[in-house]
Amino acid sequence: MSTLEPIRKSITVACSREHAFKTYTEAFDSWWPRQHHLGDADLAEAVLEPKPGGRWYEKTVDGAECQWGEVLVWEPPARVVLSWRIDGDWRINPDPAFASEIEVRFIEEGPRSTRVELEHRGFERHGETGAKVREGVSGDGGHGALLGLFAEKAAA
Repeated sequence: MSTLEPIRKSITVACSREHAFKTYTEAFDSWWPRQHHLGDADLAEAVLEPKPGGRWYEKTVDGAECQWGEVLVWEPPARVVLSWRIDGDWRINPDPAFASEIEVRFIEEGPRSTRVELEHRGFERHGETGAKVREGVSGDGGHGALLGLFAEKAAA
């Protein structure tokens, strides 16, 4: 199996490291775009449970839930690592062996300046759809755009 190059994005946010971490994780729904969901109904809430083993999922307005992955590492305010169970056809694979990983690190650059570094890796774990996953998350609406939305909310 060939290895697919990780996606790496970073952004500097005008806030403390602690605030950046809490905005990214505990206030996840406040910045997550409403159109980014898998369910048939509209997105009601995007949830990232703030603990190791916590779920990372969506709730739709009809009450359905779709779990995108889990919290693999929870180290506030330094980093969080999430599994990504969404394959290249935008469907959930419930087997954790087929999940890639997203690591987000929060690096203090000053009292009101934090560099946020995101790395999405392990695309090959998605099997045949790994390249499609990588292409999707690196595109226009992918991680770079999402970090921009997060940064706007964190700095507000």
